[in-house]
Amino acid sequence: MTDTVNRQILLVEKPTGKLGPEHFRMAEGAIPEPKDGEVLVRARYISLDAANRAWMHGATYRAAVEANTVMAGGGIAEVVSSKAPGLSPGDIVFGDTGWQDYAAVPAKHLTRMPRMEPMTHLLSVYGIAGLTAYFGLLHVGKPREGETVVVSAAAGSVGSIVGQIAKIKGCHVVGIAGGKDKCHWLTSELGFDAAVDYKDGATYKALRAAAPKGIDVYFDNVGGDILEACIALMNNRGRISCCGAISQYDGVPSATGPRGVPGLIVVKRLIMQGFIVMDYMNERDSALKDLQSWVASGKLKVQEDVINGLENTPQALIGLLAGENRGKRMVKV
Repeated sequence: MTDTVNRQILLVEKPTGKLGPEHFRMAEGAIPEPKDGEVLVRARYISLDAANRAWMHGATYRAAVEANTVMAGGGIAEVVSSKAPGLSPGDIVFGDTGWQDYAAVPAKHLTRMPRMEPMTHLLSVYGIAGLTAYFGLLHVGKPREGETVVVSAAAGSVGSIVGQIAKIKGCHVVGIAGGKDKCHWLTSELGFDAAVDYKDGATYKALRAAAPKGIDVYFDNVGGDILEACIALMNNRGRISCCGAISQYDGVPSATGPRGVPGLIVVKRLIMQGFIVMDYMNERDSALKDLQSWVASGKLKVQEDVINGLENTPQALIGLLAGENRGKRMVKV
């Protein structure tokens, strides 16, 4: 180990409005010493997710990120030294290392990963993004061949995989994304049957045209008005898989949508279920087997958006929240 300092990005204050570069600062700390049961790891790739922003609001499925602490975030890291059985120097792991070069992490909070090239696939298709798409669609949404599946944030890390898995399962797939370029990419490259540009403004009308038989499964990444539009078009006994609510994370949450929901849920006998991918980790191996076979056969295309440099992590997250990315965004440390 040649480094003598540990570069860290701190969240200096919790934003009340939109997230900006002024909410972060780069600092230098000492490289931590692992205690018994801990492992010293060096970060290789940091995952960027809309959830990073949600953690600044308060506790979710993890503790809130407090001001003047290292920004939290999952990533792929390499073991430098270990004071825990089962992990040795050189092993590749996934865990919440935070936005820094080095971290001392309890071994029980790390998942050992296989060595593979490209390593980035461990964060995208074989990581949280791919598993979230797999379980959220297949176990919660339960699509059947011939049904219509709609996915929002369809050009993002999870949505782009959800749509492709739905196509593999023989569904009519409609993606909702921001901008003509993303919509064209979904239909021309990823094989979606149709794409709706929510920035056009007439989302409900465009959705109705793209899903003439109604919606059987809606995979929701955004919440808000788009969720409201999709609920209105759901078929009887439709399923809504609630993965996230990006529209509510950054800035002041909107007071609009979804309205009229309880009545529609009753009348249409809808199932609306939230999920967290960690609930399904005991079935991870069979999911990875499917994902690997689809990637190998070319049925599932992997799109990654890799940004270089730890110092660019804040701007990369701000850009992700603004919808800059196509596929899984991450930072190469």
